[in-house]
Amino acid sequence: MADALILENEIRTLLAAKNGDAALLWLCLRSGRRPEESGLSGPALSLADAFLRQTGLLQDPAPRFQSADERPTFTEADVSKRLQGGENEFKALIGDVQRRLGRVLNTEELKILLGMTDYLGMSREVVNMLLCYCIDRSRSLGGVRLPTLRAIEKEAYHWADEGIDTLESAAAYVQLQLGRSTRVQMIAEMMGLGGRKLIAQEEKLILSWLDMGFGRDEIKLAYEKTCMNTGTLKWPYMNSILKRWHDQGLHTLLSIQQQDKKPATPARGQEFQRHGEAISPLMREAAQRLLQEDENQQRSEA
Repeated sequence: MADALILENEIRTLLAAKNGDAALLWLCLRSGRRPEESGLSGPALSLADAFLRQTGLLQDPAPRFQSADERPTFTEADVSKRLQGGENEFKALIGDVQRRLGRVLNTEELKILLGMTDYLGMSREVVNMLLCYCIDRSRSLGGVRLPTLRAIEKEAYHWADEGIDTLESAAAYVQLQLGRSTRVQMIAEMMGLGGRKLIAQEEKLILSWLDMGFGRDEIKLAYEKTCMNTGTLKWPYMNSILKRWHDQGLHTLLSIQQQDKKPATPARGQEFQRHGEAISPLMREAAQRLLQEDENQQRSEA
């Protein structure tokens, strides 16, 4: 039973990811075959493998850089030695970072950058992708200023702990995060929140619903029931609905409609609509749907 539930959760994760190569590799590995037998090769195989690891469908070893006490301390002498070396990779990386941030890095920032390359083992290409990701994320969250090197370093340690140390794994991670961000925005717009920036707790809740395996239709139904029963959007109430469905193993619209028998009663002391207040189109649609469901149920019981 437990294995069947794990399998169902993995399948729902793959369906939500919409990554054909990753699904093909997962099927290959699940059947006990070698990765090469999937028919994927080169960058496609590397990206699919990295994607499965980012979604947790393939397990990586324990994090290598968990403890801050283990981090080495780089000095100005270390930076000078690297700059005076024969190879120009570190110098080129400094130029990349300064161009993207639009300023000259100070000595402390050069030490941070040296830690990314010499301790975390990140290549110039991976650091550049990390930098672009941090800048794009900051802008998407409404940030006015570019991220600091300290903030980028924090994300770099997260990447290292997750085993993101190649261009393929970095690309897979960025693709996954971009997809999650797009789906969160889609859900927010469905809930009428597209005109403002979500706060961290709101985004965290939506991500938790997506991670449970719910899609837009199921979350929309929970939203409609919340509006019907409380008269407005109440995040804890909506979260309780989705957690109940998750605990019952109901993750599709059909299974919820067929098996969730809990009556939709308004919260105590709350009205469906205040007198004189205009009803939104989405709430009107929710009311019509629930009335139709109740009418169908009464007919089936007659």
